[in-house]
Amino acid sequence: MSGAQCAREAPPAPPPAPAVEISHVVQRDVPIYLESIGTTRGDTEVEVRARVEGVLESVNFVEGSQVKKGDLLYTIDPRQYQAALEEAKGKLAQSQADLARHEQDVARFKPLADENAIPRQTLDTAVAEANAARASVQAAQAAVMAAELDLGYTRIYAPTDGIIGKTEVNEGNLVGRGQSTLLTQISQVDPIRLRVSLNERDYLLLARKRAERGINASSPGQVEMLLADGTIHPHRGRVAFVDRLVDASTGTLLVDIAFPNPQRLIRPGQYGRARVAVDIQPNALLVPQKAVTALQSVDTVFVLKPDETVESRQVKTGARVETLWVIESGLRPDDRVVVEGLQKIRPGMKVHATEVPAESQGAASATTAAK
Repeated sequence: MSGAQCAREAPPAPPPAPAVEISHVVQRDVPIYLESIGTTRGDTEVEVRARVEGVLESVNFVEGSQVKKGDLLYTIDPRQYQAALEEAKGKLAQSQADLARHEQDVARFKPLADENAIPRQTLDTAVAEANAARASVQAAQAAVMAAELDLGYTRIYAPTDGIIGKTEVNEGNLVGRGQSTLLTQISQVDPIRLRVSLNERDYLLLARKRAERGINASSPGQVEMLLADGTIHPHRGRVAFVDRLVDASTGTLLVDIAFPNPQRLIRPGQYGRARVAVDIQPNALLVPQKAVTALQSVDTVFVLKPDETVESRQVKTGARVETLWVIESGLRPDDRVVVEGLQKIRPGMKVHATEVPAESQGAASATTAAK
């Protein structure tokens, strides 16, 4: 047999072991968090409306700016209300003059009636006219007060501190006809409130855990807020309001959580997630999320054995902790799992493994109560 024939009959060399990256299972205590999604709203939301009818003369603020209580926001043409006030003052002066005249009659008639110099009926008539004049004065005084109020309503001031929205009406428009026209809105954003709806199960869990730990509404901030970009608001919040009843149609309870917002970063209408620790899971086993493969509701991981081969192992995943999964069953604390190269391996295959740290190992982590 020739050398060429021997070369053709030699078995092919085995393929090189695929390179994979592995991580040790992380074991540590992790807090279990309850999470709920909600929207933010101002601590106080105020609608600014026109209370009298008239043409809007000026808008005296910058839309979206911070305003202080008492700042002038709008002016309405005051001329008709100034005229009405002057008319009311004139009627008051006339009523006061009539009252003075009738009181003088009473003072003059009384001694004469006592001496029977005039009929008693003359005095009684004078007293009745004085009383009627006194009532007219009171009515005229009320009319003056009403006219002063209407004139005052032509200058509209900020009722509270806060961020003012856009103006709904511009200069030259007629406002207040038939109803109080909405002009703008002001929101107090420090603190800011996150309004969430808790389902009954989560509410009961949270209420019991808070009672066990002696936490009440006056306790300092216990709640975190996760923002839309994944960051955590730097200030913790406290429960500010819990509705009196569970909505029967949705099975949820309305809760407001107040968060300090000194930088005014959070604005009304944003989405956020409230997160509060309800328990601690001791010695939890965690693996990177990318190590877990889900197929038909079955979660599996590849575990590196001491002989450098891999085996597929079914696991039960629990809560998510940042980029890690809590593994409730299927792994041991000393296991090593494949995190990169999963598409190149199959059970029993020998691999060339490079160890890398778990992505969130050593970082502060949080676990949600439910996936």
